Amino acid sequence: MLILLQNPKDMFAIHSVYLKPLEEVDEHLEAHRAFLKNLYAKGITICSGPQIPRTGGFILMKASDKSEVLDIMKNDPYVIHGVADYSVIEFEVKSYAAGFGQFL
Repeated sequence: MLILLQNPKDMFAIHSVYLKPLEEVDEHLEAHRAFLKNLYAKGITICSGPQIPRTGGFILMKASDKSEVLDIMKNDPYVIHGVADYSVIEFEVKSYAAGFGQFL
């Protein structure tokens, strides 16, 4: 079932690119996962995972605006330690599959 929104919602797709070899990225993996776990607990992050092949990853989140996302992501251990760089794509959710509405 497709659901159309009367009032579109903003969503953010965050794409990371690893800047260092995987061995260096993996040194910060547990801290990165803890960072994401906190965002899940706050209801900000909807889903996340590594890109295939593992050259970066993706995060889907909701936030009030792009500046909030940038402020959140600057605290990611991957960013703090310079092993990944993020690009943020803002998009407007106008329709979605049944069940996805709980994330809006």
